[in-house]
Amino acid sequence: MIQQGLNESLAGRFELLKIPHWYFNEINTCFGLTHEQYAWFGGYPGAMAFMKNEKRWKEYVKNSLIEATIAKDVLMLTSIHKPALMKQVFDMGVHYSAKILSYTKMLGHLQDAGNTVTIAHYLNLLDVAGLLTGLQKFYIEKHREKSSSPKWQIKNTALFSALTNLSFKQASTDSIKWGQVIESAIGAHLINRADEGNYEVYYWRHKNEEVDFVLVKDESIIAIEVKSGLTKSTWGMDTFRKKYHPAKVLLVGTSGLCWQEFLEINPERLFD
Repeated sequence: MIQQGLNESLAGRFELLKIPHWYFNEINTCFGLTHEQYAWFGGYPGAMAFMKNEKRWKEYVKNSLIEATIAKDVLMLTSIHKPALMKQVFDMGVHYSAKILSYTKMLGHLQDAGNTVTIAHYLNLLDVAGLLTGLQKFYIEKHREKSSSPKWQIKNTALFSALTNLSFKQASTDSIKWGQVIESAIGAHLINRADEGNYEVYYWRHKNEEVDFVLVKDESIIAIEVKSGLTKSTWGMDTFRKKYHPAKVLLVGTSGLCWQEFLEINPERLFD
């Protein structure tokens, strides 16, 4: 916004400091949340005062955080021709968090959708605003990444919880829904630490085989599979290991490193 309308580029005269969402350790220290509470209620410190009244908490997140960010912050950054469409993209992206959904398939569910370029542009704006991102498929050939279907990933799990009709108690007893919450929490933890850790986050999929998260730093590759709730096949991990020879392979969840412990780890240390 400062640069708009100025002749000066400001190049070399400012430092960009990125402040991500609060991590579990920070929320736990300040508010005493458990891992399960953090996975559901996320890392918005201002919303913690309303946790005991979940209905009020949801309204606060939707009105004071989501609506304010999309309607004001994003629209102030750039000109949006179809703000209602961007809100639809956000809602659907949150609903499909931790899942792969192509832009083409989204077009069939959105009103006045335009084309895939418009959806990708709005997703980029939501990413910059700290709300939602789309992970690209991991390829050795870099030029192929942009052509892949995105894996939708919220940057704060409070966004998912606020937009669902389920309560914390209901979601935690639904193995499928809770599995999506945990995988979203792990994904948010990875991407929020990515800039600080100087690594990139991808997913990998080939036919019916999939690896939830692939971390890349320099020439080092780490594959991470999240298993929570229902049993998931690890065939994708086995295939990925044989094809790309990652430095590390981690199983997070019921039969590996517990997801609660993973939220306390700085992912950058995995490359040590």
